[in-house]
Amino acid sequence: MALVRRSRRRGIAGGGAALAAVAVALTQLFLFLPSTSAQQYNGTSRVVPAEGYCSMYGICSHRSDGKVLNCENATKAFKPDTLFSTRIQSLCPTITGDVCCTVDQFDTLHQQVQQAIPFLVGCPACLRNFLNLFCEMSCSPNQSLFINVTSVKQVNNTMTVNGIDYYVTSNYGEELYNSCKDVKFGSLNTRAMDFLGGGAKTYKEWLAFLGRQANLNEIGSPYLITFPSDIGGSSGVKPLNATIYSCGDPSLGCSCGDCPSSSVCMGSLLPQLNRETSCSVKMGSLKVKCLDFSLVVVYLVLLCIFLLWAFLYRTRGRTGMSSQTKPLKNAEDKFQSSNNGKVPDNSGQLSEAAMFPVQPAHPSVIQTYMSTFFRKHGIFVTKRPLLVLSVSLLVPTLLCIGLIHFKVETRPEKLWVSSGSRAADEKQYFDSHLAPFYRIEQLVLATSAFGGSEAPAIVNDNNMKLLFQIQKKVDDLRTNYSESTVSLADICLKPLGTDCATQSVLQYFQLDPKKYDDLGIDHAKFCFQHYSSEETCLSTFQSPIDPSTILGGFPGNNFTEASAFVITYPVNNNVETTGQENGKAVAWERAYVNLVKEEILPMVLAQNLTLSFSSESSIHDELNRESTADAITIVISYIVMFAYISFTIGDRPSRLLSLFVSSKVLLGLSGVILVMLSVLGSIGFFSAIGMKSTLIIMEVIPFLVLAVGVDNMCILVHAVKRQPNGMDLEERISTALVEVGPSITLASLAEVLAFAVSAINPMPATRVFSMFAALAILLDFVLQVSAFVALIVLDFRRAQDGMIDCVPCVRLKSSTVASDDHGHQGLPLLARYMKDVHGPILGYRAVKFIVIVVFIGFSFASIALSTRLQPGLEQQIVLPRDSYLQDYFDDLTTYMKVGPPLYFVVKNFNYSSASEHTNQICSINQCNSNSLLNEIAKQSLSPDTSYIAKPAASWLDDFLIWMSPEAFGCCRKFVDGSYCPPDDQPPCCQRDQDSGSCSASGACNNCTTCFLQSDLHNGRPSTTQFKEKLPWFLDALPSSDCSKGGKGAYSTSLNLSGYQSGIIQASAFRTYHTPLNKQSDYVNSMRAARDFSSKMSKDLQVLPCNWFIQKDGY
Repeated sequence: MALVRRSRRRGIAGGGAALAAVAVALTQLFLFLPSTSAQQYNGTSRVVPAEGYCSMYGICSHRSDGKVLNCENATKAFKPDTLFSTRIQSLCPTITGDVCCTVDQFDTLHQQVQQAIPFLVGCPACLRNFLNLFCEMSCSPNQSLFINVTSVKQVNNTMTVNGIDYYVTSNYGEELYNSCKDVKFGSLNTRAMDFLGGGAKTYKEWLAFLGRQANLNEIGSPYLITFPSDIGGSSGVKPLNATIYSCGDPSLGCSCGDCPSSSVCMGSLLPQLNRETSCSVKMGSLKVKCLDFSLVVVYLVLLCIFLLWAFLYRTRGRTGMSSQTKPLKNAEDKFQSSNNGKVPDNSGQLSEAAMFPVQPAHPSVIQTYMSTFFRKHGIFVTKRPLLVLSVSLLVPTLLCIGLIHFKVETRPEKLWVSSGSRAADEKQYFDSHLAPFYRIEQLVLATSAFGGSEAPAIVNDNNMKLLFQIQKKVDDLRTNYSESTVSLADICLKPLGTDCATQSVLQYFQLDPKKYDDLGIDHAKFCFQHYSSEETCLSTFQSPIDPSTILGGFPGNNFTEASAFVITYPVNNNVETTGQENGKAVAWERAYVNLVKEEILPMVLAQNLTLSFSSESSIHDELNRESTADAITIVISYIVMFAYISFTIGDRPSRLLSLFVSSKVLLGLSGVILVMLSVLGSIGFFSAIGMKSTLIIMEVIPFLVLAVGVDNMCILVHAVKRQPNGMDLEERISTALVEVGPSITLASLAEVLAFAVSAINPMPATRVFSMFAALAILLDFVLQVSAFVALIVLDFRRAQDGMIDCVPCVRLKSSTVASDDHGHQGLPLLARYMKDVHGPILGYRAVKFIVIVVFIGFSFASIALSTRLQPGLEQQIVLPRDSYLQDYFDDLTTYMKVGPPLYFVVKNFNYSSASEHTNQICSINQCNSNSLLNEIAKQSLSPDTSYIAKPAASWLDDFLIWMSPEAFGCCRKFVDGSYCPPDDQPPCCQRDQDSGSCSASGACNNCTTCFLQSDLHNGRPSTTQFKEKLPWFLDALPSSDCSKGGKGAYSTSLNLSGYQSGIIQASAFRTYHTPLNKQSDYVNSMRAARDFSSKMSKDLQVLPCNWFIQKDGY
């Protein structure tokens, strides 16, 4: 995602002007030969290859931009003086004796190669080989043996070189490429070959890239350099086959991160992070998990034991208990036999009562105590129903006062990550010691597939112009916050302090539609392949834009076939303590969402494209919206349950008029209100003590408590109705409570305890839900056995007095009610089914056996299937189904080709000379082969298991290279000891406002490198040197002459608080995950990162910080 929601990078400037550095460094290594407009002369040099002779010698002219042009000169090599020879030896140790370059030529060579040195100095073997390639081309005394001038141009009446053949053996080219192909360029998490070789995959591609001829004012070689592999008829040609140093050469050893093929680096000291593999049993072609196999074996053993027991029991039963083989008689038959066949008149009531189990002969102490309590409680409630009702309603009503403090927690990191968890501690440490991860605003435009065909490419002229229109609307967007106007420029991330770090394909045109009109769509396609080596492809904030972060849906690296544009606006973020620290950003984000919905979306749809979008506050706002939208669903459900209760607990009179008396509508409504009151009381209590509610509470607990409450209401009402009509109301109520009170109490207590135990879960959403649910069920139980019993008493008295249900002040005629009281009331349909069908069927032994076997099988299957549950919570499940974020998350999965960032934070890095921490972390030469950064690079070679896609960006590596005397264009000082910037930065040069070029001012002529090689100890700075120069590095702008400046790329990568003591409290090293498309990928990647960190923490304190935990807490 161009800085995707699942792949953003801190320090977007990465190499900032470093890109320019790369490109310029690369092409102008071809020394001084840019072309200018002139008359061209085509022909082949007549130089006869011979030892001691040159093909090119001297500088003939200068181009309008000041770059020198070489002469075709078949002259004999000359002997330099001692000083010049010493200078040549310092840069080109393989050139001895005579040379084919002048002092001016060598000075130009020296000036140009300094741009490439920062990229390669971390791998001395690669740097030496790379320099030798150009040293031999420029100054070798045997130049004519392997260089042939094939074309010249006339410039200012002077013939200058326009094309050459540079003969090298295939072995030389292959070994040269192998020594450099894995060298890292840390600040952009990429390889130096992407800059110095255009991402070449073979030595032929690399040499072709180095030799391509650039047009006027473009980066690249000023003349064509071909590297023929076949000398053909070129008599006397001897291709260059100079010594190539392997990157694993001990004398010029590269780090394992830059040379993983080295013999000392072939195996990681850490075991590879493998996916968890479960035990399995192979039976022929069938492969079964050990757990599944064990469960099947145990199930079959239990089945055999059960069959054996059943067989023995059946055999024993035949000897004297044959009567037990018949189906169980129903309770009514037993009752008749016990009463000599006499059936009372109230057979319906007796049959219904017979359905319930008989009380045990010797009840437990608890049951006896509870029965006594409920008998007394029933009598008390019957005598004083209004008092009980008033007192019982008072408690939850008082608790509801706490609702004035009601708040809903919608921040995902607060819902799913407990305050004391490892993830929360990691985030808190990262935010407090480094900086919060920036906020992300994003658009994804994509083409649509029709008729089952593949989606067409999105990179065309119409779509690019549409992007410019969208960009203008976003740039022009203004909103108000605290009486001030806020625009994107006010809140956006600015790595170098000037331009927003917008990630878009439009950055290849510096967001300028006029440049697009001049260059056209082909320039964007050109930049897809040369984004890291072309200055014209740099962004407005002077950083290269990786096409994989701004395009989506492309196969392999075929960026022109991309089917989606990804536009990302990084916005500054602040640690929230009061909730207002990001007020400006939130206000702009909401205006941005409205803009997209109302204006941009119709524009995109008109072009037959799809659009998905998101802002940093989108999830928070959508969860808030869902909390209000669910209120309607809850109200409807309560109305439905009210109707159900009223129908279930009401009587079925024989006369229609009696229905107005026997119905229980008012009682059912009162019961539903009690359930609502218990939920509100629970929420009110916890709100009063400062606990925030969650959407789970709002959506689940009302239904949960309603289900429990409805069950208890039905049980209580039917228990009262089952009592004989001859009893007075006081006796019926007390007997009913004795009958069902203990079971209701124990069931409710079990439910409360279950939720109370769940409250120890560290996950906030689960813990809060359990606490709210436990109290709600407890309040519901208390109200059921007090207020609802009182309501039953009042309702039965109303019915006895013939009062109409919903209008209790109106009475029906006593004759109507009385006649119905003597009507026969049979059992309900469900009760008759359970009595006449379900119960007798379960009485058969075969049915019992089948039921037990099936349910045990289901239990074992559930155990086996539970191991296949995928961890994680998909974000789409949490959000409303009609949320615009649903499409956004789908598009992320469909189109994104990069994963989210991963930071490894080293705590308490001791950079003093006495400590080994520096070599235990870094990945340049002389670093430990098993250092942190080398191990990260090794893990990136197996991304399927480590989920690490790239080597880590290392401020430490770049700082050590920046300080190195070999990178003579980087760490420099004036005579007075103050910092001296590179020659291509003010005040060392004066920048032309129109052309943007920078011409030498002479102000930095006396600058020298910060250190000599002898000032360092084994190539490492002393404690004092480290301490003094680190702020210089972090404030140094990257540029062509020194691409290793740390400003922008590493401004927030380390905490300098108290670093003067020799300890850096926190320093971050950034890499990327592979694309993570499922929640299981996120969980597994986090587990792999933590496993890796724990293995690396034997000598260092390494903390993994995943971006998705930083952002969403998942």
